[in-house]
Amino acid sequence: MIKLTIDDKTIEVQEGTTVLEAAESAGLFVPTLCHHPQLTPYGGCRLCMVEVEGARTLQPSCTLPATDGMVIKTSTKKVLDARKFVLTLLFSERNHFCMYCQVSGGDCELQNRAYDEGMTHWDLQPNWQPFEVDASHPFIVLDNNRCILCRRCVRACGELVGNYTLGFEERGADSLLVADYDVPLGESTCISCGTCVQICPTGAIIDRQSAYQGKETEVDHHVGVCVECSVGCQRDVLTRDNRLVRIEGEWDAPLNHGLLCDKGRFLPLEEDRSRLLTPLVRKDGNLKAATWEEALQAISEGLSKGKELAAVASTRLPVEDLALFKSIFADGLNAGVVTTFEEGAATASIAKLADKLGKPFESRIDTLKETDAVLTLALDLVEEHQVAGFFVKRQLYNGTKLITADSKQSKLAEKADIKLTMKASEEGKLLSQLLAALENTAENPTLSEAATILHESENVCIVYGKEFTANADEDTLDLLLILAEKFDANLIGVKGNANSMAASQFGLDAPLTLDGVQSAFVLLADETPSQKLVKTLENVPFVVAQAAYGSKLTGNADVVLPVTMWAEQSGTYLNMDGRMQKAVKALDAPEGILTSHEALQKIADMLNIEVDLDWNTSLMARTPVVEITGV
Repeated sequence: MIKLTIDDKTIEVQEGTTVLEAAESAGLFVPTLCHHPQLTPYGGCRLCMVEVEGARTLQPSCTLPATDGMVIKTSTKKVLDARKFVLTLLFSERNHFCMYCQVSGGDCELQNRAYDEGMTHWDLQPNWQPFEVDASHPFIVLDNNRCILCRRCVRACGELVGNYTLGFEERGADSLLVADYDVPLGESTCISCGTCVQICPTGAIIDRQSAYQGKETEVDHHVGVCVECSVGCQRDVLTRDNRLVRIEGEWDAPLNHGLLCDKGRFLPLEEDRSRLLTPLVRKDGNLKAATWEEALQAISEGLSKGKELAAVASTRLPVEDLALFKSIFADGLNAGVVTTFEEGAATASIAKLADKLGKPFESRIDTLKETDAVLTLALDLVEEHQVAGFFVKRQLYNGTKLITADSKQSKLAEKADIKLTMKASEEGKLLSQLLAALENTAENPTLSEAATILHESENVCIVYGKEFTANADEDTLDLLLILAEKFDANLIGVKGNANSMAASQFGLDAPLTLDGVQSAFVLLADETPSQKLVKTLENVPFVVAQAAYGSKLTGNADVVLPVTMWAEQSGTYLNMDGRMQKAVKALDAPEGILTSHEALQKIADMLNIEVDLDWNTSLMARTPVVEITGV
């Protein structure tokens, strides 16, 4: 620990701390623009300059290491004059006429810093040249007229996402933010994660969906967990007047550190499916509007019991809903099949392995942030579970080696050092070949090179997707464990949807077989049914669908119960590495719409089923594949 004095306040910090971090730890405000706590200090904007006793000139606090005995002043006349001069230059360089800007009024850091300094105007005549606005992207607008050249977006795209789409061309006042080799952003390698939008301090990069819909001071914040996949990123859902405005990542989140993918940030705002607003019951061949009592009565009369009944649910549902679903249909009605739409593809085989071992065997996703070699099995982290892919992609530029093994083309393989071909259902063969290569008995040089990389690396991660787990038998998984031991590797399974692992813990991972089934209960919630599921249910005589949106499946059903979508309910989610997290309600549902949990409870009451609400005990009754925390 070292001691320094900032504005007459003695501060004790760890060695290696910057002056800016030291000041912030003591509650002292030093203005910044180019700095962001998730990025490597850059020192470009010079707004955070401070006066250091003994130093000839002002120093940038964001890059200046704190030293023992250092004495610093953050608000002397010299500092304040320099700060105001920097802001004056920034305002005069480009079009920063705040009254015409979409982020004016609290969302612009440049404007806020000017107000902090008491500025109402700037003294230099503007000398800016107009730049074309790039609106080619479906979600993002790029306006170089508002850019202050802080490079936060460029650094975030590279350092945090590992995509390296953004950069600058030209120099000085002519510097221009571009995508790739100056192509329209909508035609570039941009993956629409939106990190650049969230980290931009001005109106240079904006979300076209939320522009002009509410400032930071005019919206309600609902911090919870993303339910779009099993990574479980924390996010902030911003609403106004019971309407979604935008979604942002939580910078302080221990897992994703502010990162989101397009599925978590933009696509939920694009919802255009028709909403179900009243219960429906089929009469004389047609679905007719009905009361909840009429719909529940029809369910009571039409649902079978035992082997003639099948029940299937979405893994996007909260833990509480899945537990109640199981209690009603597996325990109460003894249905022949009680499972999820995933049918255990991502979890069944590895859950059986955990049962056999009697202990968890997978590692946490955090290990991907520090690995120096990654082997992926039947998985494209560019297309799915993208934030986990960000952790891998950004490591590649730090020397991490990537080896992919898949039966089909993948965008992740384009970034791989070694690409291995692994035919579907021959996963065990590849693992055996890698083991043979480790023992110098393989004839394939590529396999030998892959084995050498994995053997010589210190922090190895083997990551597998649902195509691998769906095809892997017991022998294949035993080989996987041996391989992990030989390479001293961490094993990570990315699972399926948001509560895929929780469904597995409840035993909801059986194949959906409908032989002899006379009735089926389908708990869709806000999930879009696959064509396969729709076709599978076509020959079932009586189908109940509990859903938020209309679809071909609800159109074919005999009873339809309207329920909430993701933003209208709270609940618990168990992510891919065993973290229990809370999703929070952000919107009020339309009148007459129940949560899935409330609708299930009404069904239980109608059928006189006494349900078990102790989902914690049920969840922990089975050995998890990865240690569960936060219960």
